[in-house]
Amino acid sequence: MPTPGAVILALKIAVGVVTVLLAASLVALASGRPKWHGRINTVFFALTAITVLGFEGVIRFLRPDLTAGFTPEQREALTVHLSFSIPAAVMLPAMLITGRRQLKTLHKLLGVLFLVLWTGTFVTGIFFLPHTFEATP
Repeated sequence: MPTPGAVILALKIAVGVVTVLLAASLVALASGRPKWHGRINTVFFALTAITVLGFEGVIRFLRPDLTAGFTPEQREALTVHLSFSIPAAVMLPAMLITGRRQLKTLHKLLGVLFLVLWTGTFVTGIFFLPHTFEATP
């Protein structure tokens, strides 16, 4: 059974990996390689979807008690993280569709909003989520 520490560590690793992919896709775009931007973003989308669905599966079905032992500070950190990551994840299909259909103005507008949300996801996921877990009595 996954422990709270293992789940949060996996989440931190996933956020870090997909952030590197996001940066690579922006470099590809800035380098005039929009096809690579799209390809990398497709991988970004897939990995993010797998992470979100996996995390939700663990929290909702496998270990619904996983966060029961969190301190109030740990619970607050997770809530703040989710306030960025859930809207960002919800935006991903729209980003993928507008990019594939070459709806450039809408894609850029959504992209700016997504980058703000992803910055919050990265900062809260890497720096604010707890690094260690000690169950509360």
